[in-house]
Amino acid sequence: MTATPGYHDHRAAHLKRLRRIEGQVRGLQRMVEEDQYCIDILTQVAAATKALQSFSLELLDEHLAHCVVDAAAKGGDEAQAKVREASEAIARLVRS
Repeated sequence: MTATPGYHDHRAAHLKRLRRIEGQVRGLQRMVEEDQYCIDILTQVAAATKALQSFSLELLDEHLAHCVVDAAAKGGDEAQAKVREASEAIARLVRS
């Protein structure tokens, strides 16, 4: 049996948020289909990007508070692996 993910307690809220982001992306598709003004589309792209970044940071915070802390309490290789994994995730977020 696998461990419960750190976001489990907020799963419903996360799904709601992702559906809202999905709606923003569908709105972008509609804007392109309707030949909307480029700057208006770019403004909406920035909003969708910000929403995804915000979601990512919240998920990362939950991962650190739950998964990494649990692994650190156990110590050993698992703790080192979780810290390395989190560090790599942070690096990917910073590059994006």
